[in-house]
Amino acid sequence: MKTGVLNDMPAPRSPLTDIQTLRKDARQHIEEGAVTSGYAAHRETVIKLLNEALATEIVCVLRYKRHYFMAAGIHAAPVAAEFLEHANEEMLHADRIAERIVQLRGEPNFSPDGLAARSHAQYVEGVTLKDMIKENLIAERIAIESYREMVGYLAEQDPTTRRLLEEILASEEEHAEDLSSLLDGLTD
Repeated sequence: MKTGVLNDMPAPRSPLTDIQTLRKDARQHIEEGAVTSGYAAHRETVIKLLNEALATEIVCVLRYKRHYFMAAGIHAAPVAAEFLEHANEEMLHADRIAERIVQLRGEPNFSPDGLAARSHAQYVEGVTLKDMIKENLIAERIAIESYREMVGYLAEQDPTTRRLLEEILASEEEHAEDLSSLLDGLTD
């Protein structure tokens, strides 16, 4: 039996950066704010994707607000209330996305020029309450798939943006379920 063999082996290398290097690196490129040298994603691509998501959220807010005001009929009150709740939540999503774009040293694109073209979802007015619910459900399904793809693209390259999009994705899935339930409750 040998003693001290483990003591003779070199210590395993730490996967973490040493403190002095962390401090030195933090002082370099300080104008980059939260974007450090460890940021692994292609920042311009992430900002482009986030601006598309921002446009999608804004279009959804506009569509939900129109539907809120235009909802009519015997079932309109609870459906309109759901539309308003979703509009407010979509606006919160837009705000969070815009904030993340700025953190990544980008500029959120709130310009109405090209808004519909940047958005993944469409702005469809709908005539009847049922049409409005369907159009919102279609838009939510588009958003769900878009966010799922973005989350997959980001993987471990940008965990902060990925987590943000995962939270929004969960909210969009709730919206889709709410709308599906409303649709089931309506008769032709």
